[in-house]
Amino acid sequence: MRIYLIRHSMTKGNKEKRYIGTTDESLCLEGIQLLEERKGMYPKVTYVYVSPMKRCVQTAEIIYPEMMKAGAYSCNEKLRECDFGLFENHNYIELSGCPEYQAWIDSGGKLPFPEGESREAFIRRTLEGFREVVRDAQAHDRETIAVVAHGGTIMSIMERYAVKEDGTPAGSYYDYQIKNGEGYELRISENDIYDDRDRGGLCSGSDLRGSKMAVSSGEADRASDIGNRKNYQKLSAGE
Repeated sequence: MRIYLIRHSMTKGNKEKRYIGTTDESLCLEGIQLLEERKGMYPKVTYVYVSPMKRCVQTAEIIYPEMMKAGAYSCNEKLRECDFGLFENHNYIELSGCPEYQAWIDSGGKLPFPEGESREAFIRRTLEGFREVVRDAQAHDRETIAVVAHGGTIMSIMERYAVKEDGTPAGSYYDYQIKNGEGYELRISENDIYDDRDRGGLCSGSDLRGSKMAVSSGEADRASDIGNRKNYQKLSAGE
């Protein structure tokens, strides 16, 4: 299965570097323009799975207008962004001098968000949602799908399922930070997606030649992936 994980486009809060999790913002004008400029980087899919937040639904409507109008999509509540608690809708300038924020920074982002979610709970929730998405796609024989969600959601999925050429995990949570409108191609086998105790269900030696997406590496790099266990590529504009 070929899965395109796409982060929603820009909102006013994103522009102002705010922690936007539960705040249900719409896309700003720049966010809409960004998607219009990048339409060519988004591959065709057979179905779209979306976080129910406005910014994700609007992103999907711009990237895949025909599919959204035809009802070829569904929302999954578990794909929502993290609840940032006391930090919600604030940026680092506004949080300067906040002892809870400084403690969170000093922890390397590992402490739970005060009055919000812990990273562990957030990752557990989003991975449950992702497994539901994959199983639904398998049940309906959907081999190429898009998941339009949030940066944190995508980071959780990639940390869990992305592997290098030798089959080992490709990176940790913060290694997969991406900008608005960017994303990854992830290839998963048709086997069941296992729970967090097992890294099974990953594709080995997927054929990238059928993909027409734009990725961060060139053709030579993509060709070298054929036949090894690396199961992901980054979506990017202008390649």
